[in-house]
Amino acid sequence: MAELVKLVEQGLELAKRGERADLQRRLEQTRKRLKDPTTRVIVVGEFKQGKSQLINALVHAPVCPIDDDVATSVPTVVKQGDPASAVILVPTDGSESADGEAELERHPIALEELAQHVSERGNPGNERRLAAAEVMLPRKVLDGGLALVDSPGVGGLDSAHSLTTLTALPTADAMLLVSDASQEFTEPELRFLRQAQRICPNVAGVLSKTDLYPRWRKVADLDRGHLQQIGADMPLIPISSELRLQAAALRDSELNAESGFPELVAYLRNNILAQSERLQRRSVAQDLVSATDHLRLSLRSELSALENPDGTPEMLAELEAAKERADELRRRSSRWQVTLNDGMSDLISDMEHDLRDRLRSIMRDAEQSIDAGDPGPQWEQFAHWLEQRVASAVSDTFVWTNERSLWLAENVAEHFNRDEVTLPLLQVDSTENVLDPVEGIPGLDPGRMGPVQKILIGMRGSYGGVLMFGLLTGIMGFALINPISVGAGLLLGGKAYREDKEARLKRRQQEAKALVRKQVDEVVFQVGKQLKDRLRMVQRATRDHFTALAEEHHRSLADSVLAAQKAASHFNQERDVRIREIKASLALVESLRKQAVALDPAPQLAAQA
Repeated sequence: MAELVKLVEQGLELAKRGERADLQRRLEQTRKRLKDPTTRVIVVGEFKQGKSQLINALVHAPVCPIDDDVATSVPTVVKQGDPASAVILVPTDGSESADGEAELERHPIALEELAQHVSERGNPGNERRLAAAEVMLPRKVLDGGLALVDSPGVGGLDSAHSLTTLTALPTADAMLLVSDASQEFTEPELRFLRQAQRICPNVAGVLSKTDLYPRWRKVADLDRGHLQQIGADMPLIPISSELRLQAAALRDSELNAESGFPELVAYLRNNILAQSERLQRRSVAQDLVSATDHLRLSLRSELSALENPDGTPEMLAELEAAKERADELRRRSSRWQVTLNDGMSDLISDMEHDLRDRLRSIMRDAEQSIDAGDPGPQWEQFAHWLEQRVASAVSDTFVWTNERSLWLAENVAEHFNRDEVTLPLLQVDSTENVLDPVEGIPGLDPGRMGPVQKILIGMRGSYGGVLMFGLLTGIMGFALINPISVGAGLLLGGKAYREDKEARLKRRQQEAKALVRKQVDEVVFQVGKQLKDRLRMVQRATRDHFTALAEEHHRSLADSVLAAQKAASHFNQERDVRIREIKASLALVESLRKQAVALDPAPQLAAQA
């Protein structure tokens, strides 16, 4: 890390010497990324699957609260730090950073007080509105920047709560899905895995609590079969947190091996931390190579003009060619902006259609379910089912929109394909609080009637029957109330009760359908607005990113033209001094570029050399 920071600082010094403020800004961002080399691994899963215990077993400390009736309500980040300490992160009201994110205040707390802030018992439903908690521990397993994130359980990974977990995935370097060995993967877990693989670069499954279930190997085989069916190329690691903790207490290496944690630690080290370091070195290498290419362009142009003052015709031809390249860059700039604007308009239209299509399908299924029976008695379960389906549809739309945004950015980047360019960091799939403005589904008349109400409805229908048939039989000399009139009254009363019951059922079904339509319309209105806002942010971020790249290229060409013009007017004595200065600067630039290429000798960088 120190080596990378040193190289970036060399690049900053050269950019400052070359009066390239644009390159300085880019390298400042590179140095800022290097100051936080954390590799975040988020641990997700349904309630009571052993997520918190897994982290405790990894770090050999009870940092995450666990109990039969205790669940995590606030994300808890465990990372390297000495001495051991804890802080809670609280959003500052009305304060935002330059990138639009809420500013966070850090409040130190005692380690033993952590459960009062991050558990459902101490902070139910995160009523204190904490953003997260951080725990620092001096642990060897956390060396290298590894940070473990204990996420709240989601009580069904297709529920609305899973949107919060999906929000955290774009900022994570890896994800561990914890599912205990009591049963094979459920459909919500597999669905969540499919979504997570489209967002997070590294996903692995952890089969927990193998010490409690003797047939865990059978469950592991079933889980691997499910992963093959959905095309998930990911490892499944069986572990026992209890055995790991016992092994640590007894210092028993055989028991530790039996716990399965050595395989998990090896995966975190070799597949996550190592890959994160490679990606970081590649990113630094690309930024430095790009910056040095811009710097040496103007230096070489000026040096060529100084060393060959008699080649005036050739110099003029090169100047004309440089001007043509600058004009071509401007024309390409116009084309990529058209591509971006047209693509974003299409994306917004497709996004609206995708969201409406998913919700219309849910509405059709809901109406069929309502028509099939009485929604009143089962309305609470029906509302929960509708909430899950809507949450799944919204998360699918956000993930799909994020993929389309990246695809659009790649299309825009093709206009710059003559030069190696980076893509902007786009995160449309953040679903945090996206359903908060949507009110819950209102209640529905359960359709239950008490005995008295049933009797009154029957009596209302039977009254006409008794009176009508009593009058008819009265002609034949019978009393008004006789067996015939009473029997007729009972028949008509029963018929009136059944008709009233059917009418009430039809009314409840119509009311239920109206509530479903209203709920879906509200989701389309609220979610559609948020998606449009985020896509406009993507458009602005993409525009600003590629505009900066275009300005860098244009600035380099303009500087090379200006340098050649200045060189043509230098006197001989000044020319010799300037040649020595340029050669010294060019040597520094070339040296830095070679070191940058050595960081990541990928084919694309070698081709540029």
